[in-house]
Amino acid sequence: MTHPIRLTFLTLACALALAACKKAPNDAPADAPAAAPSAQPSAPPAPPAEPTREEREAAAKKAKLEYATMEDGYLNDPQAQWASTARASSSFNEKEPPADPKDSRAWRATGTVDGNTWSQGRQDVGMDWIELGYDKPVHATAVRAVFESQEAVEAITKVDLIDTAGAVQTVWSGISDVKRDDRGERTWFVRTFPGSAQPIRAVRLTFANNVASGYKEVDAVQLIGE
Repeated sequence: MTHPIRLTFLTLACALALAACKKAPNDAPADAPAAAPSAQPSAPPAPPAEPTREEREAAAKKAKLEYATMEDGYLNDPQAQWASTARASSSFNEKEPPADPKDSRAWRATGTVDGNTWSQGRQDVGMDWIELGYDKPVHATAVRAVFESQEAVEAITKVDLIDTAGAVQTVWSGISDVKRDDRGERTWFVRTFPGSAQPIRAVRLTFANNVASGYKEVDAVQLIGE
């Protein structure tokens, strides 16, 4: 007769052996992740569509309107004044300064914008300057020069202020970063600066003739200040 304790032990041993047979091997490899599909190269963006004739015309009108608005603001600036006198280092087709300054070509740069211009006597040699005088000395904050030629836009190299005591203050010098303004007939060259300590009575513009060979046509120059 089998002892009950021994029978229980044998039953338990058989159960453990059967469970071990059913257990999955520990070293079975896990399923490898699926390989990601290779990225396809993106197509280049389509070039922008060419504007229609109507769109080009509308853009041109918009640019002209912006120019007209800008110029109207300059022309009607209550703090701006136009030059009343002018003299220059040289002038086109003038061998000697005329007896009456108003007969000089430099005088053409006085007053408001009118298409009458000063240009220097030498196209590509040395430096030339034009000096504009104003009726009311002011503590200046800006100078606006109206240029008719691309050469003037490129070749201007210095803007000086002259105060009532004759002292000269350079408020800008260097290579012009202004481009010809194709929206209108003229290019406005504008330089702003902190208000001058002394009242300013004159402005002098200097041009490096060889930077842009040709005649530097200056129509008018505004002095802005109070």
